Amino acid sequence: MNRKRIRSLLGVLIVAGVSAAAYAFFQFRPLTVPVVEAEEDVEIRVFGLGTVEARILSNVGFKVGGALVSLEVDHGQQVSSGKVLAALDAREQEARVRRADAAVLAGTVNIRKADASVERARAVLEQAKEANRRKKALAGTNVVSQQQVDEAQRDEDVSAAEFSVAESEVEVARAQLADAEALLSYEREVLAQHTLTAPFDAVVVKRHHEAGSVVRDGETIFTLMAPETVWTLAYIDEARAGTIELDQPAEVRLRSLPHDVFRARVARIGVESDRVNEERRVWVKCELCPPRVFLGEQAEVRITVARLDTALMVPEAAVSRFDGHKGDVWIILNGRLERRELIFGHRSEDARLEVVSGLPEGAQIAGTIVPGMREGRMAGGSRGALP
Repeated sequence: MNRKRIRSLLGVLIVAGVSAAAYAFFQFRPLTVPVVEAEEDVEIRVFGLGTVEARILSNVGFKVGGALVSLEVDHGQQVSSGKVLAALDAREQEARVRRADAAVLAGTVNIRKADASVERARAVLEQAKEANRRKKALAGTNVVSQQQVDEAQRDEDVSAAEFSVAESEVEVARAQLADAEALLSYEREVLAQHTLTAPFDAVVVKRHHEAGSVVRDGETIFTLMAPETVWTLAYIDEARAGTIELDQPAEVRLRSLPHDVFRARVARIGVESDRVNEERRVWVKCELCPPRVFLGEQAEVRITVARLDTALMVPEAAVSRFDGHKGDVWIILNGRLERRELIFGHRSEDARLEVVSGLPEGAQIAGTIVPGMREGRMAGGSRGALP
């Protein structure tokens, strides 16, 4: 073997040795792994997208149909309870009211007439009774015959019957008056229904018709909103919604006011989830609302569900086989890497999981996956910001 070939072979062996040494160094050197550090006063919040809504949003209209002759308000205006909003042509109904009023007057006159008839029948009855008593007293004498006595008794009976009829006519007249008064009350109520008034203090959201339109009974004329009932409807992922409770604090950011944060409270939690999107409906009510609200505007909602005094928060990206309750992480125990299954609790808004149990004493949790990790490899924890 010549000297040149020997030098080539030695070069190859040196390169292979250096490569093997480098490989061994990088494969078996202690890894430096970013580890999770305990945090204090950790705020756990859940996030949801939603829209601005109003709990009281009413479509109002007339109970009767007709032609609109006036519309007193327009969209965006504030109205107080009882304020006139619109009116229908009421001339025909006003005529019905006058007719019913005349019927009441006629019924009152008929009662007076029936009362007079009763007084007349009473006087006739008293006269017949007196005549009958006198003739009965003279019965059996030559002054009054038996036939006259019988006729006097008959006249008294007839007068009593006529008196009874007169009293019945009074009751009939009173019943007719009551019917006329009820009809008048009804016609006046129908007349009142030709004027539309605000049922509560409200803001006009929309005006659906203009003056001159002919509308049907029950047709919507205005959409009204009670401003004090404005709240935000948020859709929360079911996996995050289990810890939401009534009256928990929340923050709302509106699409039109991205730099403003409005503090709110959980006011209602839906009892039925969306079966398709797997989301729960949660309503939050602001404690100090913006001066103007726009129904349907998109909003971001963050609800504070817990505050942890001290917690180990592991990035979800560092957890494998996570099923919502438990998962595997890399830990450093006695200077070497191990895989351990931990139990997790709360999940933060930035996708970090609270360690509840399963961590051995003195162990550190890897906050990220580092290339070269394997069971038993030597490693050291690096404290600092996780990537």
